[in-house]
Amino acid sequence: MNWYGIGAIYKFEMARTWRTLMQSIASPVLSTSLYFIVFGAAIGSRMGDIDGVSYGAFIIPGLVMLALLSESISNASFGIFFPKFSGTIYEVLSAPISSFEIVTGYVGAAATKSILLGLLILLTARFFVDYEIVHPWWMLTFLALTAVTFSLFGFIIGVWADDFQKLQVIPLMIITPLTFLGGAFYSISMLPEVWQKITLFNPVVYLISGFRWAFYGVADVNLGLSIGMTLLFLVLCLTTVWWIFRTGYRIKT
Repeated sequence: MNWYGIGAIYKFEMARTWRTLMQSIASPVLSTSLYFIVFGAAIGSRMGDIDGVSYGAFIIPGLVMLALLSESISNASFGIFFPKFSGTIYEVLSAPISSFEIVTGYVGAAATKSILLGLLILLTARFFVDYEIVHPWWMLTFLALTAVTFSLFGFIIGVWADDFQKLQVIPLMIITPLTFLGGAFYSISMLPEVWQKITLFNPVVYLISGFRWAFYGVADVNLGLSIGMTLLFLVLCLTTVWWIFRTGYRIKT
């Protein structure tokens, strides 16, 4: 294993985060804090409990997952897209480092940034809403698993995109709506029966449900099913990344 190569990519990507601290960390934390103020402290105090949890506390896992998904994709996709855009990707591809080690460096840095962001958002939420974490290890497991999985997904988007518009279209047009409709602000049991069944086709439901279970011990779908769907998406992303390097899709001529 070429740890020096992995470390070089990892440090380069992390250094980019520190150079753009306001955009990478401060901005997502601030925007999510506004949700806590509006829905948690202001509106939440006028709404009833959901599954025995106050509304302000109930939405915290969904909001953390919303930031985690979007930032994981954004960090990883830009990380691999920019070397393609500037032409420096060939320096990485020609270096004595395997495709697995390249992916580990880029995805590891993107996942690290997302996990730090998720923990910062949780810390910030404590100032506005009281919440508990019944299963902290499961919470960290879901946090890490989701960050790695969607960083891999972002890596795929970064390889696929050939302009800045394509880089943004999937996170904005697909991932964000799926997260909003995946139970971030409500329990899917509150929907009519037909919509409950349709919602189960949304993969983000399983992520939010499992993550919320780690906080309060309540979930919309079975915990095993949430873990299974997350692992299935992880395997699909890993297979796609393997295929990209196997064929050289959009990274080699």
